Amino acid sequence: MQQIINFIIRNKVFLLFLLLFSIALLFTIQSHTYHKSKFINSANLVTGGVYNTLNNASQYANLKSQNQFLVEENNLLKSKLYNSNILSHALTDTLNKSIYSSKTAHVIKNSYTASDNILLIDKGINDSIKQDLGVITSRGIVGITDRVSSKYATVISILNTTNKISAQLKKTNHFGTLVWNGKSSKEIQLIDVEKIAPIKQGDTIITSGRSSIFPKGIPIGTIKDFNLDDAENYYEINITLFNDMTNIEHVYIVKNNDIKEIKNLLNENNE
Repeated sequence: MQQIINFIIRNKVFLLFLLLFSIALLFTIQSHTYHKSKFINSANLVTGGVYNTLNNASQYANLKSQNQFLVEENNLLKSKLYNSNILSHALTDTLNKSIYSSKTAHVIKNSYTASDNILLIDKGINDSIKQDLGVITSRGIVGITDRVSSKYATVISILNTTNKISAQLKKTNHFGTLVWNGKSSKEIQLIDVEKIAPIKQGDTIITSGRSSIFPKGIPIGTIKDFNLDDAENYYEINITLFNDMTNIEHVYIVKNNDIKEIKNLLNENNE
């Protein structure tokens, strides 16, 4: 202890300089948008490189489960080919022009034990990835892209208490808001569903298509149980997720190719 005190006394000027320099740097980053964005992008790039290296070292231990994933993926693609009419209605407009396109990515960091979980993927600005793009797997939704650097992007997980996504019953058009109560990584909640909706355990929940992020029909999960809210006007529904959010590696980043036109039109209506 005495040695530590002596070290501080001997180097007090230098240590004071480091403290003041750190405070000044922090204030500069926080008060200037340009410096803040550069700092965040640099941090994403550095941490992304570290997590990418660690992820490459651990992939060999997970080959069996990933092979199973690829088998399921091939089966899904075959199923979509057999049901091309359904697929075309979900993803194309009346002129048969593609509305949504997708890119593949690998998850190199995934948190699922906090209240505000995020994932890190190995695609960024260089791959035309932007903020507010949907991220899915063949089993269901994963989250929405948030911060983006040149080669990496963070994804706000559906297991994030700040995330809100429009979803609906697959068998009807009754919809609500998908939220997470922060408890289980296997379940998510659907709120604000009208009590007139005919629901039962085991019903499938899908994305509603009422936003420009996810197309309609992306699977989410099945109803575990439900009850009315305190005012007895809306259902609060617990959903068992199709995705195992603790084991996500291959994802698709979904982009709405008409997003600019949609946003311009909405901005004109708001003016």
